[in-house]
Amino acid sequence: MPPETPSHAIDRLDDDDYPAYTMGRAAEMIGATPGFLRAIGEARLITPLRSEGGHRRYSRYQLRIAARARELVDGGTPVEAACRIVILEDQLEEALRLNEELRGGRAER
Repeated sequence: MPPETPSHAIDRLDDDDYPAYTMGRAAEMIGATPGFLRAIGEARLITPLRSEGGHRRYSRYQLRIAARARELVDGGTPVEAACRIVILEDQLEEALRLNEELRGGRAER
């Protein structure tokens, strides 16, 4: 990766999709283990980007998803089921957003 200019690097800090966190830091932030992050990656809930050295990097958006899965697992839901629930919740949220967007467009006409 080419070095970033200071202003460009600061802009990235506000980007929810920028893979800024190492696996260890990400696990610490959501109160989980690296093994948990690997498990939800294997279940295809999140796919961390890789650094040039091959290390996993997580974005804030991915950490929110992982934290929700962790809540479910802590409540007794198996990892695979928790991942499916989070995926369905995300799909529902997107469908509701699109529905609201379409309704808003209709109201303007």
